[in-house]
Parts: sequence; C-alpha cells; structure tokens
Amino acid sequence: MKPIEILLIEDNPGDVRLTIEALQEARVANHLSFAKDGEEAIAFLQNTEGKNPFPDLILLDLNLPRISGAEVLEFIKNNGLLKRIPVVILTTSQAEQDIVKTYNLHANCYINKPVDFDKFIHVIRMIGDFWLHVVKLPPR
Repeated sequence: MKPIEILLIEDNPGDVRLTIEALQEARVANHLSFAKDGEEAIAFLQNTEGKNPFPDLILLDLNLPRISGAEVLEFIKNNGLLKRIPVVILTTSQAEQDIVKTYNLHANCYINKPVDFDKFIHVIRMIGDFWLHVVKLPPR
C-alpha cells in the first residue's frame, strides 16, 4: 500500500509524540508532517504546490495558539484546492458548541483524544483503518 500524507496540527509536544507512537504501533503507512499552531498550519497548506507535501488526511487539534483549530478548519474548507482533504478533529474538548461548530464548518469527523495510551492507539488504528482501507480518498 502506498503511504499517505498526513498533516498533524497539534501544539502539545507530548500529544505529537503520542500520535507518532500510536501511528507506528497501529502500523498506519504514512508520511507525517507537523504544524505546531494554526498560523504554521495555514502557511504549510498555502505552500502545498511548492515544497510541502499535499496532505491526504489532516488530524487537527482545536485548541491551538495564534490561530484556532476552528479557524484553520474554516480556511481549509473555504479553499478550492484544499476543501476535499478529510479533516479529523482530534481534540480533548468535549464541549457541545465545539462539536456543532466544527461540523458546521464541514469537519469530516470529531474524535475525543483518549488519555489512556492503549485507547489512543486503538483510536488511531481505527482512524487509519477507516481512512486508508474503507474510504476512497480524493485525488491530490
């Protein structure tokens, strides 16, 4: 299977390490790029026709510095080139207003990050299975 390009937008270094470990443990074939805040994420996405790889899937935290995850999602879904990229909200927020807001902005799914490592691996494995084996991703 050809690796997919995943963009992880996450400001917490611990969650970045946990996600990397979970992707490796789940054996999700991928190339992973990172953005540590909303501003860096938008800059990365604006340069996908240049030096940055075009993501097949975006894992987006909501609680980001500088530019919020919701604003990044809105930028993605209002951009003709980017709007077809599936965006998985992967966040600790369980607030109903966050769930409603992100679905109104056309998030593809909303997942609460488990704090338990084994449960987190299971969630990442399920994300990988669904987005890599069940769903047909749009062409780049």
